[in-house]
Amino acid sequence: MIQASEEVGMADPTALQTAVAAAQVVQQVGMPEAQLALAQATIHIATAPKSGSVTAALFAAIGDVKAGRAGPVPSHLRDGHYQGAQKLGNAIGYRYPHDHPDGVLAQQYPPDELAGVDYYEPTGRGVERELSSRVPKLRRIVRGAR
Repeated sequence: MIQASEEVGMADPTALQTAVAAAQVVQQVGMPEAQLALAQATIHIATAPKSGSVTAALFAAIGDVKAGRAGPVPSHLRDGHYQGAQKLGNAIGYRYPHDHPDGVLAQQYPPDELAGVDYYEPTGRGVERELSSRVPKLRRIVRGAR
């Protein structure tokens, strides 16, 4: 499962599903029958395209948190379902992305000091090939730059 997450990552996200399924087969069926599921997972992970982009994104984000670059959640994203929330400015101006035809809209999600920071940079391998064109489009929409 670690290899599927760390070495394959988003280049083939189904590798993690295969690894988890194999672990479940070991747990629920046992050996020697589980050898087939383990072999299938091994071959899937070994032959899948590789990407460390998730690992790099995670470590960059953790680095920012450790450096104190994590401000408060923007007020429009804060919970507004309790008495007095609006007096605090919570949930005012929030726009529900699912109400938009594309399911994505211009709205700030990170704290002010991290607005515009990109952690995840997809490679051109496997599934990330498609993501490498979709992610910049999504960022432009969210940032209001269409």
